[in-house]
Amino acid sequence: MRVTLMWEARAVPGRGDELLEWARSRVLPREPVRRETFRAPQDRVLVMTWWDTADGEGLGAELPELPEPAAELVTRPVHRWRFESVG
Repeated sequence: MRVTLMWEARAVPGRGDELLEWARSRVLPREPVRRETFRAPQDRVLVMTWWDTADGEGLGAELPELPEPAAELVTRPVHRWRFESVG
């Protein structure tokens, strides 16, 4: 089964480039099948990672996730979601 993790953070105004560089430089303990990083208005950064999991694990699989950035870099806690492929 393929699981996608979505990580989204909003930088303090004017620090979007710094948050983007922070997210891009994070190394996970193992490599996902795919990883993409996006930017959006209001200094938002989104990172999506795709993982293959064992049968039966699905959304409950233990997978490496990006940590929280330093509190002074973001305006709120990181938002995280998990999705499983249905098609």
